[in-house]
Amino acid sequence: MSAKPSKRKVLSLAKVAEVVERLAGVYEDEGTALVHENVWELLIAVVLSAQTTDVSVNKVTPELFRRWPDAAALAAADAREVESVIRTIGLYRTKATNIVRLSSELIDKHGGVVPGDFDLLTTLPGVGRKTANVVLAFGFGQERMPVDTHVFRVANRIGLCAEPTPEKTEFALVRRIPKGRLSATHHFLIWHGRRVCHARGPACKDCILADLCLYPEKQP
Repeated sequence: MSAKPSKRKVLSLAKVAEVVERLAGVYEDEGTALVHENVWELLIAVVLSAQTTDVSVNKVTPELFRRWPDAAALAAADAREVESVIRTIGLYRTKATNIVRLSSELIDKHGGVVPGDFDLLTTLPGVGRKTANVVLAFGFGQERMPVDTHVFRVANRIGLCAEPTPEKTEFALVRRIPKGRLSATHHFLIWHGRRVCHARGPACKDCILADLCLYPEKQP
């Protein structure tokens, strides 16, 4: 049985396109905040970023990548040594184990190369739907919509969609965001969520989308 469609209001596709272009005017030049030099580093950084800020990840990855500069090196690492390098980020023990195992699987199954395939990526330890979509979007240039907490909150608050879960939000945004703007809009929503549309006390009076936004509790 298919799920019942949401009864909450959403913006028209024309207004969705206008939202995207307004956000682009502010955030077009903003990319991922995770510092990386190649697809493998991006993958590791995104795995580490779960339930942790990008700023915190950027503090540990320089030493991590200096000591273990590729999948082969990290696959051979002692997870306890990796823990000592990344211990300032959340869930560091689990993440250390995951990135060592992930690197080992890259060597054993993919010749040390990060696969540009969603299904293959999500078989790797610590790689879920959002992480795979980030790597495909910004490591391989595919049009994807990774949904993190900012994207989920802002997209549903504004009225780009009206969905109860991150996965359903992803599918809705794929349908509703203008073609060719999907991956860019991911970043627009993240930056807008960080700077204006906060989880608590959104700065509605300073928001460039205030006249379009469907949020019923706009802050004065």
